[in-house]
Amino acid sequence: MKINRSLIVIGVIVLIAIVLYSTFKGAYNNMVTKNQDTQAKWSQVESQYQRRTDLYTSVVKVIQGSADFEQSTLTQVINARARATSVTVDPSKLTPESIQQFQQAQDQLSSAFSRLLVVAERYPTLQTTQQFKDFQVQIEGTENRINKSRDDFNLSVQDYNTYIKTFPNNMMAGMFGFTEKGYFKSNPGSQNPPDINFDMHHSGTDTSRK
Repeated sequence: MKINRSLIVIGVIVLIAIVLYSTFKGAYNNMVTKNQDTQAKWSQVESQYQRRTDLYTSVVKVIQGSADFEQSTLTQVINARARATSVTVDPSKLTPESIQQFQQAQDQLSSAFSRLLVVAERYPTLQTTQQFKDFQVQIEGTENRINKSRDDFNLSVQDYNTYIKTFPNNMMAGMFGFTEKGYFKSNPGSQNPPDINFDMHHSGTDTSRK
């Protein structure tokens, strides 16, 4: 009887160990998978923002060809672009602070570019070029892709954050270094692309346009 009881105790301990191992293994693998998904979604965000920066750069180069263009506005865009490209985010961490810094730098670049377009309206020869009309379509399309990639990223982060905060996953997350990730936050007007309109249906002296 003593032997049988010992075997039963050992069997129960082994069974509990197997259950715990399976639980921990499953939770860990899920954390890894969800973490990798957030990194993949972040890669898409970066790719779309880089595409927009490249388009902004192309517009700036075209405008620089106009010798009489207001240089101070161009300089603001160039400086904002430099700041935006200097802000990097470690995809393995994606902390709330780093996401906020990245978003602020990109929003500043977008604002500077919008001001550049307002000034460009005073130069009819720029507005009638085919390049500018092409940029209108490309930038608007890129802004839509940026919004889509940001939404996808936020959903992925929400899924990941919720999972690592749920008991007992929160204990394992702390043990294995899975930490909370940051979201993109909605700012007033941040979802709206720059107002790009190079259609010359209005005259250069028309001040009714906002």
